[in-house]
Amino acid sequence: MSEPEPTLLATDDARRNQQHDSVKGQVEDDVNAELADRASADPSPRQARKLDQVAGSMKEDAIDEVVSSEREVHRSRGIARVSQFIDYAFFLLYALLAIRFVLSLIAARSGAGFVKFIVTLTDPFFAPFRNIVSGPQDAPGSGVTLSIAIAFLAYGVLHIVINRLLRLIATRQNHI
Repeated sequence: MSEPEPTLLATDDARRNQQHDSVKGQVEDDVNAELADRASADPSPRQARKLDQVAGSMKEDAIDEVVSSEREVHRSRGIARVSQFIDYAFFLLYALLAIRFVLSLIAARSGAGFVKFIVTLTDPFFAPFRNIVSGPQDAPGSGVTLSIAIAFLAYGVLHIVINRLLRLIATRQNHI
């Protein structure tokens, strides 16, 4: 249900990597320009001290930026891994609920081994939705089928909310 989330996190990660590389390149360019300027000119001692101060300040700022970007990249990768694990868990739950839904639709025998297996696996997740609606009297199991559909939708919303919260956390931490 929430396939774009890892893509958004990966896009942010790629953007930060590009910024990181850009800052590193800028530092190298600044240092090279400074060296070229020093080699081509013979500054006074006062100008040389001022140039050293400015260059030192620029280097410190650039290094701090690179360190900060590196931390953001590592944090985002961790959050992306958590998001991928959550996606996997929810997709597994969706698959199991879909199988239970199909088994309910075709009125599979409840005594069959596979049906028991699926019911046992999904019961903890389906229990809050059991008997949430009652089906028509002439269609046995239709209430269960509708309850599974409601469970599927509720877990889909929960999945989206969790991924949005992770994205919010990742974005918030990156702007601190």
